[in-house]
Amino acid sequence: MDLRTREAIRYLGFGKHQVDIQTLQLIQESFEELEQLAEKKAVYEVYELLMKNESVQIGHLCIQSKKLYKNLESCNKVVVFAATLGTAVDRQLRKYEVLNIAKAVVWQACAAAFLEEFCDEIQEEIRRKLEPNCSIKPRFSPGYGDFSISYQDDILSMLNATKRIGITLTDAKMMSPSKSVTALIGICDSKE
Repeated sequence: MDLRTREAIRYLGFGKHQVDIQTLQLIQESFEELEQLAEKKAVYEVYELLMKNESVQIGHLCIQSKKLYKNLESCNKVVVFAATLGTAVDRQLRKYEVLNIAKAVVWQACAAAFLEEFCDEIQEEIRRKLEPNCSIKPRFSPGYGDFSISYQDDILSMLNATKRIGITLTDAKMMSPSKSVTALIGICDSKE
């Protein structure tokens, strides 16, 4: 079983329980559809990083987050990152929510796994572009720990993500298309 299928099963909440054949078939079909429908887009910029008193300064953005501070404490630069699977994925999900709720649940899990896989690919691309003595930290997104989701707007603005890749925010700070993500990725001078 490949990694994306295992991730979809994890998102579906099966835990250690055996996955039935019908669900595995829905997962396979969903990934095949996602390969055709997803409009994968990403944008990122590298910024100098200043850290002081558990606050993280990126350009004009000052973030108060102990968890983010701890994640980035050995870094001197940070990648500000956004990615999306596009609006066609949302349209297909809405269709399944009306026609086939089981498919909608599986589609949601597969789309989340598909987005994570895409983000991993972009993160690897970023890592390859760095100097040989540099390393990167795992992605850290608004909504993790005490890193408030309210920073979504600032991150999208810094990247001009609405114009560049079509991500917008609702009043509740939820991204549209729904299968979108923002994150910060710390860059360290030496391998860790």
